[in-house]
Amino acid sequence: MAEQQLPKSVRIVEVGPRDGLQNEKGVISTDVKLQLIDKLADAGVAYIESASFVSPKWVPQMGDATEVITGLNRKSGVTYAALTPNLKGLESAIAAGVDEVAVFGAASEAFSQKNINCSIAESLERFAPVMELAKANNLKVRGYVSCVLGCPYEGDIAPEKVAEVAKTLYEMGCYEISLGDTIGVGTPLKAKAMIREVAKVVPVEKLAAHFHDTYGQALANIYAVLEEGVAVVDSSVGGLGGCPYAKGASGNVATEDVVYMLQGLGIETGIDLNKLVATGNFITEAIGSTNRSRVGLAMSS
Repeated sequence: MAEQQLPKSVRIVEVGPRDGLQNEKGVISTDVKLQLIDKLADAGVAYIESASFVSPKWVPQMGDATEVITGLNRKSGVTYAALTPNLKGLESAIAAGVDEVAVFGAASEAFSQKNINCSIAESLERFAPVMELAKANNLKVRGYVSCVLGCPYEGDIAPEKVAEVAKTLYEMGCYEISLGDTIGVGTPLKAKAMIREVAKVVPVEKLAAHFHDTYGQALANIYAVLEEGVAVVDSSVGGLGGCPYAKGASGNVATEDVVYMLQGLGIETGIDLNKLVATGNFITEAIGSTNRSRVGLAMSS
């Protein structure tokens, strides 16, 4: 297959306020979350995953989802989204006034069982009423597939399995499918092979990359899938976050590092890197966490 041209622009999906903060130990105030979201929007980030409507018993950090969404200082042109894994979550999200929602499945049976206590097929069936209610409320739904390049329990995952789950979510009505390397074990050729397989059943312009940097491969993997035509990248300011169920998963790729690389490639993001770095410094200081963005540290020193 001939190498594709790199995309002219890339849409960054900022997951820091949700995926980034959900595993932090201490309590993070609603006010700090709102300041973070505000600063991200001010830096030019046009899509911010702002909350997760899940049981506070399981994810205490997301217990104030309603307060976050209703307290937003909304900026025009910015999408404020939330994760809604079930009907109850979606009902609360609709009541709070979210712009868009997301659901998630896994490409690994073992991970699905350990993470949400059901099979992949069962997890996808559970989304049918969620998709219906979202549609009835004119809400767009984004779909996540986790463990696309490896699983902490099963090891390697067949690209065909990823394609199967992505196709199901797409056919259920998800407008975009975000492919997550949850434990960050992927390498560029594996990432390319996975995208090529998924692109046979879901148009490549409907795919996003959500790569974790556990093994330091996230930027290389993102570059590899940009060559395949992917033009949406999920990332987390300051490199915050990780997966609570994946051992050693150090976290998301830092938005600052992705934007710096994209700028170097002449790819538009609409994001002000200096403001983004300042935002990464703000949130990591506010929650007493380490800033994991190489670019953030270099530009702040």
